[in-house]
Amino acid sequence: MHPFLDRRSFLNSASTALGSIALTSLLSRDRLLAGDPIDPIDPAKPYAPRRAHFDAKAKNVLVIFCAGAVSQLETWDYKPKLIEWDDRPLPGGPSVTFQGPAGNLARPQYAFRQHGESGKWVSDLVPHLAELTDQIAFVHSLTSKSNTHGPAENFLSTGFNLDGFPSLGAWVTYALGSLCDNLPAYVAIPDPRGVPQNGSNNWGPGFLPASFQGTTFSASDPVRHLRAKRVSETSDAATRRLLDKMQQRHLQEHPGDAQLAARIASYELAGRMQTSVPQITDIDREPAHVLRAYGADDPANKDKAAFAKNCILARRLIESGVRFVQLFNGAYASAGKLNWDGHNDLKNQYDIHASILDQPVAALIKDLEARGLLEETLVVWCTEFGRMPFFQKGAKGRDHNPDGFTCWMSGAGVRRGVSHGMTDELGVKAIEDIHPLYDFNATILHILGLDHERLSVEHNGIQRRLTNVEGKVIESILS
Repeated sequence: MHPFLDRRSFLNSASTALGSIALTSLLSRDRLLAGDPIDPIDPAKPYAPRRAHFDAKAKNVLVIFCAGAVSQLETWDYKPKLIEWDDRPLPGGPSVTFQGPAGNLARPQYAFRQHGESGKWVSDLVPHLAELTDQIAFVHSLTSKSNTHGPAENFLSTGFNLDGFPSLGAWVTYALGSLCDNLPAYVAIPDPRGVPQNGSNNWGPGFLPASFQGTTFSASDPVRHLRAKRVSETSDAATRRLLDKMQQRHLQEHPGDAQLAARIASYELAGRMQTSVPQITDIDREPAHVLRAYGADDPANKDKAAFAKNCILARRLIESGVRFVQLFNGAYASAGKLNWDGHNDLKNQYDIHASILDQPVAALIKDLEARGLLEETLVVWCTEFGRMPFFQKGAKGRDHNPDGFTCWMSGAGVRRGVSHGMTDELGVKAIEDIHPLYDFNATILHILGLDHERLSVEHNGIQRRLTNVEGKVIESILS
């Protein structure tokens, strides 16, 4: 007789099986099962709020992306040894880097001072942001897989060097949906001087549904085609009501038409944006003291004033419940004139870019905190890679360095006033607590209540995720 047909064995196995079913049910309820999918997405309501994998520390994300690769040696990563070794060759090379022969080591082009209770050394290049160091968690040991701007932007934004993969913001809004009904879940705000080198790849949906791509607009460049020309608001509203009736009738006759449901959802959001977006982009309605705090009224620096208005717009979007806001500082590479790509004359180039970035971003973080928004908003400052400790031969700028650079986080879910990881004494490469950008993105997802290993989508027969098959959460910077 088979042992399972014995009554005693059968009852014993049955009790174990029932316990397993109960445990599975409890784990599923708490979303603790490996590979648990996110809540199903209704095509008619693609932005409906969805549950995270576990309790989140942050509801919103604000990413400040400095395009062109900011030098960690002129900003956040103090290297006194570099001052001592100024104008001497780097022992052991390299003799040639990305853009040609290497010159001698070059001291930081700005003085560093200690700030706050943490005593963090920060450059005089960014005096306003330096005041906030006690609120920031710095990661000094990040690495990238590319030393070329386009692929490196892709790697930072999507986890892959190649085109065609979803951006971080697309993954987040796909997983969590939106917190507001009349604005997009994901907004990308380009720099007033233009878009970054890889353009829409930085906010694209990749192989996720198009609903989850970032919507681009800024304080000076509103959403295009939002209002119908030569049509009164009354006629426009009547047309939309008629179209809605026709679409609903079609849905009743063809239930389960996901594409039509998605189009209806998109049109309905566009209709609501006709009233919400003009209001939220009307920055001039802000009080004079707010414009002044951000530098948005600076008559001597038009680029700074325009970027400052974008920072105010970012705050307004977060305040209105937009889930993911991506704020760009720097445009396409142009010999360092439009972004942070400091190859030729780094000091003069960075004087320009820091004057645009520093005061507005510091004011944005202070404003979020004053309004109680920083308690539920994760602020991320990032750039695609760092810079070498030596000048390029025949120039006064630094070449690309993907082997050790700094990004930071502040706000919800992040420890205050900490520095994690380390590059060597000259800043050539990361040597302690080394983290590829996979880890940085995994940490962002974790703070939002998402397990980067469980947030995946099958594409062309492969389970794809933001962190590929790698990534670990940087636990030491979490609060």
